[in-house]
Amino acid sequence: MANKEKLPWDMVEEILSRVPPTSLDRFRTVCKRWNALFNDKTFIKNHNMTFQFILTTRSKIYSVSVNTKVEVRELTLNTPGLKPQIPISLVDTSGFLLCGMVKGAVVWNPWLRQTRCIEPEVNQPSLDFLGIGYDNNKRVEEIVYKTLTFYRKDLGSTHTWKIHDFASDTWKDQEITKTKYSRSITQGGQSRVNFQFTSVVSLNGTLYWVAYDRKTHVNYPLLFFLLSFNFSSEEFLEFCDLPSGKNHACDALVLRVFREDRFSLLKQCHVTKKIKIWVTKNKIDNRYGGDVKWMSFMEVSIPNMPDLVQPKSYSEPSYFIDDKRLVICSCDETGRAWIYVVGENKLINKVCLDSVADPWPLHCTYFPNLVLVPGGQREEAELQVSKRRSRISLRLVSLFGRFFCFLL
Repeated sequence: MANKEKLPWDMVEEILSRVPPTSLDRFRTVCKRWNALFNDKTFIKNHNMTFQFILTTRSKIYSVSVNTKVEVRELTLNTPGLKPQIPISLVDTSGFLLCGMVKGAVVWNPWLRQTRCIEPEVNQPSLDFLGIGYDNNKRVEEIVYKTLTFYRKDLGSTHTWKIHDFASDTWKDQEITKTKYSRSITQGGQSRVNFQFTSVVSLNGTLYWVAYDRKTHVNYPLLFFLLSFNFSSEEFLEFCDLPSGKNHACDALVLRVFREDRFSLLKQCHVTKKIKIWVTKNKIDNRYGGDVKWMSFMEVSIPNMPDLVQPKSYSEPSYFIDDKRLVICSCDETGRAWIYVVGENKLINKVCLDSVADPWPLHCTYFPNLVLVPGGQREEAELQVSKRRSRISLRLVSLFGRFFCFLL
């Protein structure tokens, strides 16, 4: 009799795909099959409230979903004990959004509406927050997240790097002089490594970003490569070469994670407007990048394709690749945000995000997940609402089951 009262699994998935995300995590303990479903990327992707981009302006925060149509929703970043804040920097890293504030930062899971503040040390100069990673050598089930930041002690000084530990809520200095490279990049003259902090990604606990070697001799070209920071050894490493660099300051050059275990690199030439994307052939090994091989994945040459980097801001575009479809978020010359959907060497769709309040928003890709922010909090009122929704949702599943059995 009990088996007859069970809903078909596809109907259970359909019902759960409409349940508010803040309730889903509470349903993990219902059964193993539900827990496995919530870890399924396809379920998250098809959820009724999923999205792919986050935008922040001087006054508001938005999520943008790009499916059959483009939908924009307004979000709030409410941190318990603090007034509502708007980030001054935004990084999608290790499943969280790292929101740099005027003082400190907020780690945020916007899908679960969960936050945690990272407070700077007393009398600490303003910090730039780069990304979140973890020690991937420790064989423990619980991941201890850490944040990499930097600051300058005074004008003209080198970077001072700091690491924040989530578990102990403590800071540690990491001097740039301890940087190690897998090969020498100083041959042929003095060298200076520059970091492109607008293109930071996190993969398996390690941070990676685009860097280049600007030699003091004017005849030398810029040598672009990936730089990594390993939280296990607390070392910077020159990880691998890139298949292309920049020929102009307005060229776009953006690194992203591809299919969860590889890299993709987007370049748009400022002169020709042509877009090219490379992906790594094999899974990325965090320890060694010497065998990384890049292969061409997509080339897009569309008449009247706009510049993805504007001289007024020099901010890089955000993008993701989905089944041979390239989806880009960037600003035009007036600062308005646009979504471009490209496939098979043609522009499938372009949408101006008119509902975004202010020009020149910060933006990044973000794919929702049910990963809890370590030590995170939610507003008490929101927590009570979530509990009530959870109880209501479970009752709805039960009612649907009874209704379905009645029809049979």
